[in-house]
Amino acid sequence: MTGLAFARLGDVAQYLRGINFKPDDVVPVGTPGTVACMRTKNIQESLDCSDVWGVSEGFVRRPEQILKEGDILVSSANSWNLVGKCCWIPSLPWKSSFGGFVSALRADPAQLSPRFLYWWFSSDRTQALLRSFGQKTTNISNLSAERCMNLRVPLPALPEQRRIAAILDQADALRAKRREALAQLDSLTQSIFIEMFGDPVSNTKGWPDSTKLGQVAHIVSGVTKGRNLTGKTTRTVPYLAVANVQDKSLSLSAVKVIEATEDEISRYRLELDDLLLTEGGDPDKLGRGTLWKNELPECIHQNHIFRVRLTSDKLTPLFLNWLVGSQRGKKFFLRSAKQTTGIASINMTQLRSFPLLLPPIELQRRFTQHAAALAEQQSSHVASLAALDALFASLQHRAFRGEL
Repeated sequence: MTGLAFARLGDVAQYLRGINFKPDDVVPVGTPGTVACMRTKNIQESLDCSDVWGVSEGFVRRPEQILKEGDILVSSANSWNLVGKCCWIPSLPWKSSFGGFVSALRADPAQLSPRFLYWWFSSDRTQALLRSFGQKTTNISNLSAERCMNLRVPLPALPEQRRIAAILDQADALRAKRREALAQLDSLTQSIFIEMFGDPVSNTKGWPDSTKLGQVAHIVSGVTKGRNLTGKTTRTVPYLAVANVQDKSLSLSAVKVIEATEDEISRYRLELDDLLLTEGGDPDKLGRGTLWKNELPECIHQNHIFRVRLTSDKLTPLFLNWLVGSQRGKKFFLRSAKQTTGIASINMTQLRSFPLLLPPIELQRRFTQHAAALAEQQSSHVASLAALDALFASLQHRAFRGEL
């Protein structure tokens, strides 16, 4: 880092606080006399404009609270792991501001390239520092604006900043293309499912629909944490928690372990093609689940995950996974679920009563073959994306050490 110039962030950028309003003040975006209002939900890898609120323009007290292209939107009050999360503000279709739980960084273009600032601020090292500055209150962590603006940002000459930002933009574009290819493969599998089986909600192809899930599968919940094991012989075994079970995929980057008896391990041990379904969570995620493919030599599951093991040859595991995760499953579980403060949950009785569709088994097997071929392509893209992510992280690290 010898010879690399630095500046205090507050000397080369503004930290702007958002507007305050009440939930009753929210109106549809685009309503005359209003501005669009960005909030924490909109801060994703890129700005998510699928769910934008509108509020009266009168809530904007200062001109600088209107977002500009090149601003950086920052989550400043959120759960600890999301504080500091940021996204770039592109050209927007509405006059836009931002709410009280988010802030905006605006570079002084005479000293700091906005794109260079974005890549530095979103880097892993800066993000970790921002989280460490969080001031926790109950379940919310608040970003310390003072400590944030006292950070030292690398400050090479403006042409050099633009050169570095352009390199990172090009590397990120490669990652974006890979992510797009993955999304298209997901859509293709969904299209094949609908083409082969019709709309699962209205059952347009008239498949038999009188069989319930509990009639063709053995369903259990898993081991309960904190139970009394005094005096019992146990051993440590990996177990799946809710965070590990995603929609048609497993996240195994962090697998916990638990003490369990041999009887419990035998009862809850996962087997090939077990369908794992989460008991609850956000209402739109009901029915979320995936198949177990023996990713670990031995593993059990916790009590907030249902294990569905087929006992009939009328269904293939993959077809069942897609059927339960389809709108047919989501609508059924949403009707049946118990909901409290934005969290929905289903019980075993409700799951057992899920109304199946039973297309011919050969058709289900053909779908499994198509999906397996696409999954192989997905695995290749995932590996390529991981390599691109590693390359990008290396470029970021070198860029802000003056080594790029």
